[in-house]
Amino acid sequence: MRESVQAEVMMSFLVSEELSFRIPVELRYDAHDPYAVRLTFHLPGDAPVTWAFGRELLLDGINKPCGDGDVHIAPTGPEDLSDVHIRLQVGGDRALFRAGAAPLVAFLDRTDRLVPLGQERNLGDFEENLDQELGKILAEARQNEQNAG
Repeated sequence: MRESVQAEVMMSFLVSEELSFRIPVELRYDAHDPYAVRLTFHLPGDAPVTWAFGRELLLDGINKPCGDGDVHIAPTGPEDLSDVHIRLQVGGDRALFRAGAAPLVAFLDRTDRLVPLGQERNLGDFEENLDQELGKILAEARQNEQNAG
């Protein structure tokens, strides 16, 4: 059985209203961490930065504004499958990205075929490995903070 899904999409990094540029972003979903997706942003001149957040948050954000805290996702317009804004925040620093909804939906569809939404708890070893997976996420977050600082 395949255990992960990956895709690469191009997103616009919105530096200001006048300045934006396209960057590649790797999307990854792993059945061993069935509630999360990881997005790795390849910003010019910087080391890649990976953010992990809920798969359901990404899905919900395609259709309506959602997210509390460091991750906010919202459609850019009222029409079906409009572009999506992804805003990431660490302390006072913010980054805003714009992505097409269609490649995100295609990626999420592939994750759903691997682990259907709502079936995450049914994975046999997920509960056993929860502490280990949370440790990995926290270590990643600490590493990202150190790299940003």
